[in-house]
Amino acid sequence: MTDQSMMRVLAGEPAAAPPVWLMRQAGRYLPEYRQLRQSAESFLDLCYTPKLAVEITLQPVRRFDFDAAILFSDILVVPDGMGMTVGFEDGHGPVLVPVQDAGDLAALDPDRAAAHCAPVYEAVSAVRAALAPEKTLIGFAGGPWTVATYAVEGGSSRTFETVKAWMWRDPAGFGRLIDMLTDTTVDHLSRQIEAGADCVQIFESWAGVLAEPEFRRYVVGPTRRIVEALRARHPAAPVIGFPRGAGSLIGDYAAATGVTAVGLDTGVPLAQARAIQKSVPVQGNLDPLLLAAGGAALEDRVEEIVSGLAGGPHIFNLGHGIVPQTPPDHVAELVAAVRGAA
Repeated sequence: MTDQSMMRVLAGEPAAAPPVWLMRQAGRYLPEYRQLRQSAESFLDLCYTPKLAVEITLQPVRRFDFDAAILFSDILVVPDGMGMTVGFEDGHGPVLVPVQDAGDLAALDPDRAAAHCAPVYEAVSAVRAALAPEKTLIGFAGGPWTVATYAVEGGSSRTFETVKAWMWRDPAGFGRLIDMLTDTTVDHLSRQIEAGADCVQIFESWAGVLAEPEFRRYVVGPTRRIVEALRARHPAAPVIGFPRGAGSLIGDYAAATGVTAVGLDTGVPLAQARAIQKSVPVQGNLDPLLLAAGGAALEDRVEEIVSGLAGGPHIFNLGHGIVPQTPPDHVAELVAAVRGAA
């Protein structure tokens, strides 16, 4: 059995103190990240410059002694690698030239993604070499539905009206986009595993905006294909699925996709989490804004989550990513509270 506490939990073994890492643990809340960010012309330069990506990945592990490092990258390197025009504007987020019809699809080339993302895989290898052997290295990708929302909407969206209109108007055409993203995501995750990632996570951040039929078609179906393909190539590599906002469908997601473990967003009640935990390990699910607020309420909720999921396989995490206004001292307090609550 591995010496990595997170990998033991992913194998179904409960831990006295749950291993802990946090989504977006490397990022703007850290002063060392903000200082390093000034050395790169753009956010994507950070992702595609292995030396910088490695340093950013390791920063929070050094500072907080997390049980895992997650590669510093972005879910949009996959569409960027396929030939979509992707950029990031400070204060605004991702901006893409939209893909909205068959002609736009024809201009994409999934076969170029591997070469384009080669620096990402180089960074994975370098992080694994620098990371202590007892620490887990997590690779990741966005779920095909979530990446499609950015590709079709041209960035973030509040309404998702353009992507949903294509999805309903032309299911065959939209299905081709989902298929292209699914196949490219399999390759992207596989290459991270080959480069040294111990496990991978699929971020389906916008799963919760779909009704049940579309959720099953565009979230569950592609995720199942990704998991099956990765199992065929890398039988020992765990796959964590994070279907944010899935609500009452999260148990069905875990069972139907075959993921090794399921990430829980903040809205998942502990009773539901315990039910899911009988079948697969769970990960989550502290409110990121409670981490930003800190204080006694934070300590109380940490104890509630740890004790509520004790006795089963549980990885402590947030219900979504760290928000930029989070004081680093609160993160240190969180880690201490998790390890002290067991």
